[in-house]
Amino acid sequence: MSKYVSTSATFEPRNESGVSTPGRFDQRPLLVFWEMTKACDLACRHCRASAQREPAADELTLDEGRSLIDELASLGSPRPILILTGGDCLKRRDLFLLLDYAASQRVPVALAPSVTPLLNVGMMNALREHGVHSISLSLDGALAATHDGVRGVANHFAATCDALASLKRLGFRVQVNTTVMRQNVDELAAIAALLQRLGVDVWEVFFVVTTGRASEALALTPPEIRDVCELLVEAARYGMTVRTVEAPYFRRTVREAAERGENQWSSPRADQWRSDLRTRLGPATHSLRAPSVATRDGKGVIFVSSRGEVYASGFLPLSLGNVRSTPLMTIYREHHLLRQIRAGEFRGGCASCASVDLCGGSRARAFATFGDPLGVDPACPYQADASRMLNAGLAFPARRA
Repeated sequence: MSKYVSTSATFEPRNESGVSTPGRFDQRPLLVFWEMTKACDLACRHCRASAQREPAADELTLDEGRSLIDELASLGSPRPILILTGGDCLKRRDLFLLLDYAASQRVPVALAPSVTPLLNVGMMNALREHGVHSISLSLDGALAATHDGVRGVANHFAATCDALASLKRLGFRVQVNTTVMRQNVDELAAIAALLQRLGVDVWEVFFVVTTGRASEALALTPPEIRDVCELLVEAARYGMTVRTVEAPYFRRTVREAAERGENQWSSPRADQWRSDLRTRLGPATHSLRAPSVATRDGKGVIFVSSRGEVYASGFLPLSLGNVRSTPLMTIYREHHLLRQIRAGEFRGGCASCASVDLCGGSRARAFATFGDPLGVDPACPYQADASRMLNAGLAFPARRA
């Protein structure tokens, strides 16, 4: 995920080795995601938020949003980055008031809006004037038919590419979020080439967790996930930082690639994808750019819903409390589940894995599959039985005390 230093904070960690130290994220997160609203004019097939057309009556108010910003400001420097998302954060009528307040409190902010008519050049200029320098947009295909089919809006692919070009022209640091799924996995090399040509700074690839509108039919198998991770390592050699969400084993793939100097995993599909990328972009132009701070759901990352509910991430729908009654940092520091997550107190294969700190598996996927946020991540491509278990819906034996 991401990182920061001022209101010009980027979505890319700075000066991070990718290696965590014990207790590093016990007191404060790196990233605080605030789902400002569930209102959104899109109806994407894989949407975590199950967004709706109009704002809900119980969304956090302007004053409650300011209180959340105050709490982050009180942590001192470096403050966590506040990522405003949704739904569509541009649907909040008080967005600019909150941006100005965050700037006054020196809390770095980045935006993750939807591509709708609201995100026009006038809006982009206004966001710059109110201190926003980093924006992430979603692009889920290299072809209009693929992306538009996922987003449920005709001509949305063209609008997204135009928005990305405009953001770069106006000087924004731009991140693209792509949810990899069965419908677009064979287009990943073409997406990477498109983003490189557009000058995108960061490519963050999301792996499906079956929550919200996302269904199991969208998800990949563990061997396919490993193939994708190998392709992403290759894509990270073309000047674009590459990261993943809900696939922390990518860090292990990156570490192995850095130690070897080349990709080791070989399958016909991975080889085909790598060849496709090289055909489109030529030989690699940069050293590997995939810095990965060892975060995971609840470790360095925390999520606040539109109504103030706190979750380890937006993909792990297990409420830990509400900022309306308990300060966010109290929940983050003291909730027993988050303490277990940060300590790596998992069950099954994740508990005994040598990469438990670097990776730790997707807590959201463990919960979605087995109802246990401390259970094994069944999609891990490094677990020998992962494919069998994912297909059979079986869990690893629970670790005994």
